[in-house]
This record gives sequence, structure tokens and C-alpha cells, in this order.
Amino acid sequence: MSAAVTVFDVGGTHIRQAWWLPGGELRARTSRPSPSFRRFPRAGVAELRAMMVKDLCDAVPETPGAVAGVSFGAALDHRSGLVYASAPLWGEHSEPYDLRAALTARRRDVDWHIVNDVTAALLHAAAHPGRDAHRKILLATVSSGIACRVIDRRRGLIPVDSSGLQGEIGHLPAHAELAGRPLEATCDCGKPGHLAAYSSGPGIARAADVLKEREPGRWSESRLGALTAGGLGFEEALRGALDERDALAGELLDAVTAPVADVLRTALCLDPEIDEAVLTGGVVHGLGDHYRRALLRSLARQGLYLTSEHTPDWWERRITVTAPGEADGLVGAGIAAHAATATPAATPTTALAVPAAAPAVPVVSAPSGAAA
Repeated sequence: MSAAVTVFDVGGTHIRQAWWLPGGELRARTSRPSPSFRRFPRAGVAELRAMMVKDLCDAVPETPGAVAGVSFGAALDHRSGLVYASAPLWGEHSEPYDLRAALTARRRDVDWHIVNDVTAALLHAAAHPGRDAHRKILLATVSSGIACRVIDRRRGLIPVDSSGLQGEIGHLPAHAELAGRPLEATCDCGKPGHLAAYSSGPGIARAADVLKEREPGRWSESRLGALTAGGLGFEEALRGALDERDALAGELLDAVTAPVADVLRTALCLDPEIDEAVLTGGVVHGLGDHYRRALLRSLARQGLYLTSEHTPDWWERRITVTAPGEADGLVGAGIAAHAATATPAATPTTALAVPAAAPAVPVVSAPSGAAA
């Protein structure tokens, strides 16, 4: 394949689009709002899905041999293109949807390749030369939703289960406390007490509302309270208050990152071959090193049994956060589409393969049954 690939990164807030060139370069980036249930609260799921399909299909130029790579923010099976659920896009709805079939039915002239958005981000991050020596890499995205993936670089695989899934941590049961009391919240999927209910972008905003209600005096005296009262948006106000070392903002951030730290602690305890846990996504980018430091505080308070005692900097060396563009779903979508078109006989897949020694083409499809 020598022509450019039309790539999309579909999230709960925006659809980003670009041209991905075989050398890895992105051109003509654009962004527009996603047709989500928050943007169209009166639309049904079928209508939201139809709007999404029309948007993507209309955006692919009508050229011979057109190829499109889609990084999609949903729990999905990339082997079939079957989407199970997307709380940020469709709310509490879990009827499977054959996205690839819907796209193909509308644009049969396009070769569609769909991967989960976290898989796409990990493919880009794992291709960085500085990670060539890693055994395994965990990438977690924290934005309007939360999920993670782990890649085994030695085998070149992102293993998946029989449903084609891995790392849907946003819907794991979690516990959070705020101002000395348990925090109760409902996830966008409709279930109570999920990790995303407390620690996603919307979850953090909900926690701030609870904190304001529980501690009205401290809230009004805090920089976070002053900045929001002055008309600043919540995300910008939280970052500004953290920059000014506001104690209440720090307390809020510690409360909402503690459940994420719990998941990372468990993951790295169970799999010591994970050499780096990369945090990315809108929340992480917005809060920058404040987010990493809050995670490290939680992990310092409750570390790994004996490991933290014998290797005090164990977490410091493994927990990293990305800057925007370092784990880009647009790049990952291009990598996945390029690899699939380069090895068409290898599909359908049970895993994505990423040869560590071949960064120019860092993903190919594994034979069916390789890692179910």
C-alpha cells in the first residue's frame, strides 16, 4: 500500500480525522463534535449510530482503492468490527452493533479497518524507539471513559479474550472516598460504583460537585471554588488551582486518582513483566504532571508488598504520562490499517502483532487462534 489512509479517532466528545502516510506522517488534521448522547440527548441509540456511520462515510474521499483506519472509543472486537458498548457515545446501551458491516453497507468502495481507541494509542506508544527493550507495556487512557491495554513486545501481541476484549478497566468495581466519607456515583453505562464513575473526566466533575456540597465553607475559601465562581470552566479551574497548590484541589485529585492507582497496583503486582505503565487521555493531558504525582502519592501510601520496600523508586521508574501526540489514536489507526492491508491473508485475527524490531511497519495481523 502506497497511498494515504484516511484515519479517524472517534471519542465521546470529538471525531478527529487526518491523512496517515505510510511513513507515519499525519496531514490535514481536523476535529468535529461526536454525535453522542450528551450532544443529542433526545436521539435514540439507533439514530446516534446512523449519524456516526454517515459522518465517517461522507468523510472518506471517493478515490480508487480507498482505505480507512478507525480508532473507535468503545469496547469492541477488532477481529470482526463488532462494537459491544460505548458509554461515552451511547450511554447505558450494550446491544452489539456491527460497525464494520454498517460502514461497508454505505461505502462498499472503502476498505475499513477498525480497532479500539486504546489499542490504537498503544500501537503508537509501543512503536517509540525508547521502548524497544520493554517486555510489556500497559497503556491506560483516562478521558470521558477509562480503559487500558497491555502489549507483549517480545511476542508482538496484544492478547484478547474469546470476545476480542482486553483491559476494560473502566467498568471494574471500585471504591472512592471524599472528605472522609465514601463517594457514591453511577457510571455512564448505568451501573453504580465503576472506576469510570469516579475517575473519568465526567466522574471527576461529579466528585467536585459532591465535595462542594459536603465542604461548602472550604470550597468557597479555596482557589478551586474562587476560579469556578469566577466563571472559569471546571477543567481549567482545577488545573489552575493545582498550579497554585490549592489544598482542596489536591484533595479532590487524590480522591479520584486513588481508584486508578488501585487498578495499576493490582496489574503490576500480577504481571511483573510490565516495564512501563503509560497514562494518556484528555484528563491526563489536562492535568499533566499533577496527575502523575497524585498517582505516585497513592502508590507510595500503599505500594507493593516487599517490592516497594526493597526498590523504593519502583513506581517512579514505571509510571509515566504522555504529552498530546505521543500516544495518538490517529497514528495507531494508520498503523493497524497499513499492517492489515500489507498482510490480508492473516485476517481475521485474535490479536494484533507488533514486531519490536520493525518500527516502520510495527503491526501485523496474527493468524487466527494465535492468542485467543
